[in-house]
Amino acid sequence: MQALVQDYPLTVDSIFRRVEKLFPDKSIVTGPPDRVERTTYGEWAERTRRLGGVLQELGMSPDGRVGTFAWNSARHLELYFAVPSSGRVLHTLNIRLFPDQLTYIANHAEDEAIFVDRSLLKLLWPLIDTMTTVRHVVVMDDSDDDVPDDSRILNYEELLAAAKPVDFHVADENQAAAMCYTSGTTGHPKGVVYSHRSTWLHSLTATTTSCLGIDETDTVMPVVPMFHANAWGIAQAAPMAGAALVFPGPDMTPASIGRLLQDEKVTVTAGVPTIWQGLLPLVDDLDLSSLRSLICGGSAVPAALSEAYREKTGKPILHAWGMTETHPLGSVCRVQSRDAGAADNALVAIRARQGTPMAGVELRIVETDTVEELPWDDTATGELQVRGAWVARDYYKPDGDVELSTEDGWMKTGDVAAIDRFGSIRLVDRTKDLVKSGGEWISSVELENLLMGHPAVAEAAVIGVPHPKWDERPLACVVLKEGKTATVEELLDHLRPLVAKWWLPGAVEFIDEVPKTSVGKFSKKDLRTRFADYRFPDA
Repeated sequence: MQALVQDYPLTVDSIFRRVEKLFPDKSIVTGPPDRVERTTYGEWAERTRRLGGVLQELGMSPDGRVGTFAWNSARHLELYFAVPSSGRVLHTLNIRLFPDQLTYIANHAEDEAIFVDRSLLKLLWPLIDTMTTVRHVVVMDDSDDDVPDDSRILNYEELLAAAKPVDFHVADENQAAAMCYTSGTTGHPKGVVYSHRSTWLHSLTATTTSCLGIDETDTVMPVVPMFHANAWGIAQAAPMAGAALVFPGPDMTPASIGRLLQDEKVTVTAGVPTIWQGLLPLVDDLDLSSLRSLICGGSAVPAALSEAYREKTGKPILHAWGMTETHPLGSVCRVQSRDAGAADNALVAIRARQGTPMAGVELRIVETDTVEELPWDDTATGELQVRGAWVARDYYKPDGDVELSTEDGWMKTGDVAAIDRFGSIRLVDRTKDLVKSGGEWISSVELENLLMGHPAVAEAAVIGVPHPKWDERPLACVVLKEGKTATVEELLDHLRPLVAKWWLPGAVEFIDEVPKTSVGKFSKKDLRTRFADYRFPDA
């Protein structure tokens, strides 16, 4: 027996029409704060329809890939909707990737055009002749930087002014809507392709109160870049809900972010831990009374950072977990009713977890390289695997030796985790970042979080370094806060009551800065290269 409900395609253009018709008066603000640009969803919708006409006039293939190389802005949001709503595929290029990586992914995706912020053209243009399928470079004016005299370069505003608005209609919800490439993996970056259906469902679920809880009353500022896993889906979820949007624009300094949060009375914001670490010293001088939710993900959130925001603003960080391959949201850590009356120290530990999966996502932990499930007892640890309505099943044209999914259809995350009896995830480490010492595993993430709980420590990254007796020992690379001092012994004394003796780092090295990946995560690969020949004092 079949159901008698309409077959309504879940497509990005249906989100667009909802925003256009229901929320034309809501605002979109693009920074920086000293030269704010303001528009409305109504004005944005008219420009987005014209942008659909531009894509036609440029001769983009019906399912052609359209690259973007841009900051968070209203113009970037126009591309976010016009490209997939016209049946084409949005491909956000990460502006922080190495040149050879950018060339690889533009060619691998077969981008036909790239829309670039004028302030970033100097990074892209030297590579353009290596991008063999790119026929047009469309410059969006966000600065007065020089523009080369080349027939391939077109001006965004001039194209919009000459174009006619178009109607959008995508019939197949399983058609590709957008693609992002992972970073920090071994080998080439790997492409993940999102469908209209997965985007629609991910956006809807993000608005629910058990997830990000975005609604029409909110003013949302995604600090997480629109070139990083589609801004965690916020650039689609906020318009779907009718929330006002604030974009940082090209100035990503803590001072600029702080002023926008204050001046625009932002209620919900999201970014990686390094963003909130940078803003923390300025919080006392800002009025953040409108802020109700500060979302953090991308890497494990140190409990000390979350507690610092709770003490200063009254609101702890909302910890989320996911990855490019999960669209990216997979779980959110909200304190549930059963834990509402827990002691303060217990709540600190709960908020540091990665939380429970969103509706639409299932998870399990297994013995590495098997499909043998492990118990949800918060003790057993294994590889975290997921499946769900917006989880990737494979990479786009992957290298021959790359397998994303298991034989029984679960996606391998590469994270090592424990799960409690209510389904709350506690990440232990990345499989590649665990330290194996004397046959036992040590969690680098846990050591890092504990070290960053020391009042003098700004950043800490732990890597495994070869040891002649123990196979590997943990090396702690520590950045001290400005004006603070600490000795190796003081840091080890801080750890001794908190971890087993054999977990203690074999050495501590003080460094100026922990290297970061293109999306702001600690780059342990760079640290391993730097300390490849390191010898422990007891070696």
